[in-house]
Amino acid sequence: MKKENGLFGRIEERYERMSKSHKAIANYISEHFDQAVFMTAARLGEELGISESTVVRFASGIGYEGYPEFQKALEQCVKDKLNGVQLTTAKYGKSTQSEILTSVLTSDIEKIQDTIDNLDPAAFETAVSTILGADTVYIMGLRSNEPLAAFLHFYLNMIRGKVVLLNSTSVTETFEQMIRISEKDCFIGISFPRYSMRTLKAMEFANDRNAKVIAITDSIHSPMNLYSSCNLLARSDMVSIVDSLVAPLSVINALVVALCLKRPKDVKKNLEMLEETWNNYQVYLNDEINFIDDEPMLNYSLRKEGKRK
Repeated sequence: MKKENGLFGRIEERYERMSKSHKAIANYISEHFDQAVFMTAARLGEELGISESTVVRFASGIGYEGYPEFQKALEQCVKDKLNGVQLTTAKYGKSTQSEILTSVLTSDIEKIQDTIDNLDPAAFETAVSTILGADTVYIMGLRSNEPLAAFLHFYLNMIRGKVVLLNSTSVTETFEQMIRISEKDCFIGISFPRYSMRTLKAMEFANDRNAKVIAITDSIHSPMNLYSSCNLLARSDMVSIVDSLVAPLSVINALVVALCLKRPKDVKKNLEMLEETWNNYQVYLNDEINFIDDEPMLNYSLRKEGKRK
Protein backbone atom coordinates (compact mmCIF):
# COMPACT_ATOMS: atom_id res chain seq x y z
CA MET A 1 0.00 0.00 0.00
CA LYS A 2 1.03 3.57 -0.48
CA LYS A 3 3.16 5.02 2.29
CA GLU A 4 1.88 8.16 3.97
CA ASN A 5 2.37 10.45 6.92
CA GLY A 6 1.42 8.97 10.27
CA LEU A 7 1.90 5.31 11.15
CA PHE A 8 3.13 4.13 7.77
CA GLY A 9 5.32 7.20 7.46
CA ARG A 10 6.97 6.29 10.76
CA ILE A 11 7.53 2.73 9.58
CA GLU A 12 9.10 3.89 6.32
CA GLU A 13 11.34 6.39 8.12
CA ARG A 14 12.73 3.78 10.54
CA TYR A 15 12.60 0.67 8.35
CA GLU A 16 16.31 0.50 7.38
CA ARG A 17 17.38 0.66 11.03
CA MET A 18 14.98 -2.05 12.20
CA SER A 19 16.00 -5.48 13.40
CA LYS A 20 15.03 -8.54 11.35
CA SER A 21 12.00 -9.28 13.54
CA HIS A 22 10.82 -5.66 13.48
CA LYS A 23 11.10 -5.61 9.69
CA ALA A 24 8.95 -8.74 9.58
CA ILE A 25 6.28 -6.95 11.62
CA ALA A 26 6.51 -3.84 9.44
CA ASN A 27 6.17 -5.90 6.26
CA TYR A 28 3.18 -7.80 7.58
CA ILE A 29 1.41 -4.61 8.68
CA SER A 30 2.07 -2.92 5.34
CA GLU A 31 0.76 -5.90 3.37
CA HIS A 32 -2.02 -7.08 5.70
CA PHE A 33 -3.04 -3.93 7.56
CA ASP A 34 -6.75 -4.83 7.25
CA GLN A 35 -6.09 -8.02 9.23
CA ALA A 36 -3.41 -6.71 11.62
CA VAL A 37 -5.76 -4.00 12.88
CA PHE A 38 -7.87 -6.66 14.61
CA MET A 39 -4.96 -8.52 16.23
CA THR A 40 -3.70 -8.23 19.77
CA ALA A 41 0.06 -8.02 20.26
CA ALA A 42 0.08 -11.69 21.25
CA ARG A 43 -1.93 -12.73 18.19
CA LEU A 44 0.28 -10.73 15.82
CA GLY A 45 3.38 -12.28 17.40
CA GLU A 46 1.89 -15.75 17.03
CA GLU A 47 1.13 -15.07 13.36
CA LEU A 48 4.77 -14.11 12.71
CA GLY A 49 6.38 -16.63 15.05
CA ILE A 50 7.84 -13.98 17.37
CA SER A 51 7.20 -13.00 20.98
CA GLU A 52 4.48 -10.63 22.18
CA SER A 53 7.14 -8.47 23.84
CA THR A 54 8.89 -8.03 20.47
CA VAL A 55 5.65 -6.71 18.98
CA VAL A 56 5.24 -4.29 21.89
CA ARG A 57 8.85 -3.10 21.45
CA PHE A 58 8.16 -2.57 17.74
CA ALA A 59 5.25 -0.25 18.61
CA SER A 60 7.48 1.70 21.00
CA GLY A 61 10.29 1.74 18.46
CA ILE A 62 8.22 3.64 15.91
CA GLY A 63 7.21 6.27 18.44
CA TYR A 64 4.08 5.01 20.22
CA GLU A 65 3.71 4.74 23.98
CA GLY A 66 2.56 1.15 23.71
CA TYR A 67 0.67 -1.34 21.59
CA PRO A 68 -2.82 0.11 22.33
CA GLU A 69 -1.75 3.52 20.99
CA PHE A 70 -0.14 1.88 17.96
CA GLN A 71 -3.30 -0.13 17.31
CA LYS A 72 -5.48 3.00 17.47
CA ALA A 73 -3.20 4.64 14.90
CA LEU A 74 -3.54 1.59 12.67
CA GLU A 75 -7.32 1.67 13.11
CA GLN A 76 -7.38 5.27 11.94
CA CYS A 77 -5.40 4.32 8.84
CA VAL A 78 -7.86 1.53 8.10
CA LYS A 79 -10.86 3.81 8.64
CA ASP A 80 -9.46 6.17 6.05
CA LYS A 81 -9.49 3.38 3.48
CA LEU A 82 -12.45 1.16 4.28
CA ASN A 83 -16.06 1.83 5.17
CA GLY A 84 -17.90 0.16 8.07
CA VAL A 85 -19.34 -2.72 6.04
CA GLN A 86 -15.95 -3.55 4.51
CA LEU A 87 -14.31 -3.44 7.94
CA THR A 88 -16.87 -5.77 9.46
CA THR A 89 -16.59 -8.16 6.52
CA ALA A 90 -12.80 -8.15 6.82
CA LYS A 91 -12.98 -9.01 10.51
CA TYR A 92 -15.97 -11.36 10.72
CA GLY A 93 -16.65 -12.49 7.15
CA LYS A 94 -15.38 -16.05 7.63
CA SER A 95 -16.34 -16.42 11.29
CA THR A 96 -19.06 -18.63 12.72
CA GLN A 97 -21.85 -17.07 14.80
CA SER A 98 -20.21 -18.39 17.97
CA GLU A 99 -16.85 -16.91 16.96
CA ILE A 100 -18.47 -13.55 16.26
CA LEU A 101 -20.08 -13.53 19.71
CA THR A 102 -16.80 -14.43 21.43
CA SER A 103 -14.81 -11.93 19.39
CA VAL A 104 -17.16 -9.00 20.03
CA LEU A 105 -17.45 -9.67 23.77
CA THR A 106 -13.68 -10.17 24.10
CA SER A 107 -13.10 -6.92 22.26
CA ASP A 108 -15.45 -5.08 24.62
CA ILE A 109 -13.68 -6.57 27.64
CA GLU A 110 -10.38 -5.26 26.26
CA LYS A 111 -11.88 -1.79 25.83
CA ILE A 112 -13.10 -1.76 29.43
CA GLN A 113 -9.69 -2.90 30.68
CA ASP A 114 -7.98 -0.21 28.61
CA THR A 115 -10.35 2.35 30.11
CA ILE A 116 -9.55 1.13 33.64
CA ASP A 117 -5.84 1.49 32.93
CA ASN A 118 -6.06 4.99 31.46
CA LEU A 119 -8.94 6.86 33.11
CA ASP A 120 -7.71 9.55 35.50
CA PRO A 121 -9.08 8.91 39.05
CA ALA A 122 -8.62 12.59 39.91
CA ALA A 123 -10.79 13.60 36.93
CA PHE A 124 -13.44 11.12 38.04
CA GLU A 125 -13.47 12.61 41.56
CA THR A 126 -13.69 16.11 40.10
CA ALA A 127 -16.64 15.10 37.93
CA VAL A 128 -18.53 13.71 40.94
CA SER A 129 -18.01 16.83 43.06
CA THR A 130 -18.80 19.13 40.12
CA ILE A 131 -22.11 17.40 39.38
CA LEU A 132 -23.15 17.44 43.03
CA GLY A 133 -22.20 21.10 43.47
CA ALA A 134 -23.85 22.46 40.32
CA ASP A 135 -27.09 24.38 40.42
CA THR A 136 -28.31 22.85 37.13
CA VAL A 137 -26.72 20.00 35.19
CA TYR A 138 -27.05 20.03 31.39
CA ILE A 139 -26.37 16.78 29.49
CA MET A 140 -25.88 16.39 25.75
CA GLY A 141 -25.12 13.38 23.56
CA LEU A 142 -26.33 12.99 19.98
CA ARG A 143 -26.77 10.19 17.43
CA SER A 144 -25.26 6.96 18.77
CA ASN A 145 -24.33 8.79 21.97
CA GLU A 146 -27.94 9.72 22.70
CA PRO A 147 -28.67 6.54 24.74
CA LEU A 148 -25.67 7.30 26.97
CA ALA A 149 -26.97 10.81 27.64
CA ALA A 150 -30.49 9.49 28.32
CA PHE A 151 -29.15 6.85 30.72
CA LEU A 152 -27.16 9.44 32.68
CA HIS A 153 -30.10 11.86 32.70
CA PHE A 154 -32.50 9.19 34.00
CA TYR A 155 -30.35 8.31 37.01
CA LEU A 156 -29.19 11.84 37.79
CA ASN A 157 -32.86 12.76 38.15
CA MET A 158 -33.10 10.19 40.94
CA ILE A 159 -30.07 11.64 42.70
CA ARG A 160 -30.67 15.38 42.41
CA GLY A 161 -33.01 17.92 40.88
CA LYS A 162 -32.54 20.35 37.99
CA VAL A 163 -31.10 18.04 35.34
CA VAL A 164 -31.67 19.03 31.71
CA LEU A 165 -31.26 16.66 28.76
CA LEU A 166 -30.46 18.64 25.62
CA ASN A 167 -31.67 17.07 22.39
CA SER A 168 -32.34 19.15 19.33
CA THR A 169 -31.85 19.15 15.59
CA SER A 170 -29.97 22.44 15.40
CA VAL A 171 -27.37 24.46 17.27
CA THR A 172 -29.83 27.34 17.54
CA GLU A 173 -32.39 25.19 19.39
CA THR A 174 -29.65 23.88 21.68
CA PHE A 175 -28.61 27.40 22.65
CA GLU A 176 -32.26 28.27 23.33
CA GLN A 177 -32.53 25.34 25.76
CA MET A 178 -29.39 26.34 27.66
CA ILE A 179 -29.69 30.13 27.40
CA ARG A 180 -29.69 30.52 31.21
CA ILE A 181 -26.55 28.46 31.84
CA SER A 182 -24.07 30.22 34.12
CA GLU A 183 -20.99 29.73 36.27
CA LYS A 184 -23.15 27.97 38.87
CA ASP A 185 -24.03 25.19 36.41
CA CYS A 186 -22.40 22.14 34.90
CA PHE A 187 -22.44 20.89 31.31
CA ILE A 188 -21.71 17.25 30.44
CA GLY A 189 -20.87 16.64 26.79
CA ILE A 190 -20.79 13.05 25.55
CA SER A 191 -19.26 12.47 22.12
CA PHE A 192 -17.25 9.72 20.45
CA PRO A 193 -16.07 9.39 16.84
CA ARG A 194 -17.51 10.55 14.65
CA TYR A 195 -17.63 13.61 16.88
CA SER A 196 -20.69 15.85 16.98
CA MET A 197 -20.18 19.48 15.99
CA ARG A 198 -23.45 20.43 17.72
CA THR A 199 -22.22 18.96 21.00
CA LEU A 200 -18.89 20.75 20.58
CA LYS A 201 -20.62 24.09 19.95
CA ALA A 202 -22.80 23.59 23.02
CA MET A 203 -19.70 22.91 25.11
CA GLU A 204 -18.08 26.06 23.74
CA PHE A 205 -21.18 28.06 24.66
CA ALA A 206 -21.18 26.59 28.19
CA ASN A 207 -17.49 27.38 28.57
CA ASP A 208 -18.03 30.97 27.39
CA ARG A 209 -20.70 31.31 30.10
CA ASN A 210 -18.13 30.07 32.68
CA ALA A 211 -20.07 26.89 33.43
CA LYS A 212 -18.02 23.88 34.50
CA VAL A 213 -17.70 21.57 31.50
CA ILE A 214 -17.18 17.81 31.70
CA ALA A 215 -16.31 15.80 28.59
CA ILE A 216 -16.99 12.08 28.30
CA THR A 217 -15.05 11.09 25.20
CA ASP A 218 -12.48 8.64 23.88
CA SER A 219 -9.08 10.32 23.78
CA ILE A 220 -6.91 13.22 24.89
CA HIS A 221 -6.91 14.17 21.20
CA SER A 222 -10.71 14.44 21.05
CA PRO A 223 -11.95 17.91 20.05
CA MET A 224 -14.41 17.65 22.98
CA ASN A 225 -11.50 18.41 25.31
CA LEU A 226 -11.09 21.89 23.85
CA TYR A 227 -13.72 23.42 26.12
CA SER A 228 -13.78 21.02 29.09
CA SER A 229 -12.10 21.38 32.45
CA CYS A 230 -12.63 17.71 33.35
CA ASN A 231 -12.15 14.82 30.91
CA LEU A 232 -13.43 11.27 31.45
CA LEU A 233 -11.83 9.12 28.77
CA ALA A 234 -13.28 5.76 27.74
CA ARG A 235 -12.11 3.51 24.91
CA SER A 236 -14.54 3.35 22.01
CA ASP A 237 -13.57 1.71 18.73
CA MET A 238 -15.57 2.27 15.59
CA VAL A 239 -14.01 -0.38 13.34
CA SER A 240 -17.35 -2.09 12.68
CA ILE A 241 -20.91 -1.32 11.61
CA VAL A 242 -21.97 -0.86 15.23
CA ASP A 243 -20.30 1.67 17.53
CA SER A 244 -18.85 0.04 20.63
CA LEU A 245 -19.99 2.13 23.59
CA VAL A 246 -19.63 -0.50 26.33
CA ALA A 247 -16.71 1.20 28.07
CA PRO A 248 -18.33 4.68 28.03
CA LEU A 249 -21.51 3.20 29.52
CA SER A 250 -19.45 1.54 32.26
CA VAL A 251 -17.83 4.87 33.11
CA ILE A 252 -21.25 6.54 33.28
CA ASN A 253 -22.53 3.68 35.44
CA ALA A 254 -19.58 4.14 37.82
CA LEU A 255 -20.31 7.86 37.91
CA VAL A 256 -23.93 7.19 38.92
CA VAL A 257 -22.88 4.75 41.65
CA ALA A 258 -20.35 7.22 43.06
CA LEU A 259 -22.96 9.98 43.07
CA CYS A 260 -25.48 7.72 44.84
CA LEU A 261 -22.95 6.91 47.55
CA LYS A 262 -22.33 10.62 48.08
CA ARG A 263 -26.04 11.34 48.63
CA PRO A 264 -27.65 8.12 49.92
CA LYS A 265 -30.38 9.91 51.90
CA ASP A 266 -31.48 11.99 48.91
CA VAL A 267 -31.54 8.94 46.67
CA LYS A 268 -33.57 6.94 49.20
CA LYS A 269 -36.04 9.80 49.63
CA ASN A 270 -36.46 10.27 45.87
CA LEU A 271 -36.96 6.56 45.28
CA GLU A 272 -39.55 6.36 48.04
CA MET A 273 -41.42 9.29 46.46
CA LEU A 274 -41.32 7.55 43.09
CA GLU A 275 -42.55 4.27 44.56
CA GLU A 276 -45.45 6.08 46.22
CA THR A 277 -46.33 7.83 42.97
CA TRP A 278 -46.14 4.58 41.00
CA ASN A 279 -48.39 2.87 43.54
CA ASN A 280 -50.96 5.68 43.67
CA TYR A 281 -51.27 5.84 39.90
CA GLN A 282 -50.77 2.12 39.26
CA VAL A 283 -48.01 2.91 36.78
CA TYR A 284 -46.32 -0.49 36.80
CA LEU A 285 -49.15 -2.87 37.72
CA ASN A 286 -49.56 -4.11 34.16
CA ASP A 287 -46.02 -3.43 33.05
CA GLU A 288 -43.32 -4.65 35.43
CA ILE A 289 -42.81 -6.64 38.62
CA ASN A 290 -41.09 -4.48 41.23
CA PHE A 291 -39.97 -5.35 44.72
CA ILE A 292 -40.78 -3.40 47.86
CA ASP A 293 -39.61 -4.78 51.21
CA ASP A 294 -38.54 -7.98 49.39
CA GLU A 295 -42.12 -8.62 48.19
CA PRO A 296 -43.21 -8.50 44.55
CA MET A 297 -45.24 -5.36 43.85
CA LEU A 298 -47.60 -7.18 41.47
CA ASN A 299 -51.07 -5.85 42.32
CA TYR A 300 -49.43 -4.15 45.30
CA SER A 301 -52.09 -1.43 45.62
CA LEU A 302 -54.85 -4.05 45.47
CA ARG A 303 -53.23 -5.97 48.33
CA LYS A 304 -53.00 -2.73 50.32
CA GLU A 305 -56.73 -2.17 49.82
CA GLY A 306 -57.42 -5.69 51.11
CA LYS A 307 -55.42 -5.03 54.26
CA ARG A 308 -57.41 -1.86 54.97
CA LYS A 309 -60.63 -3.86 54.89
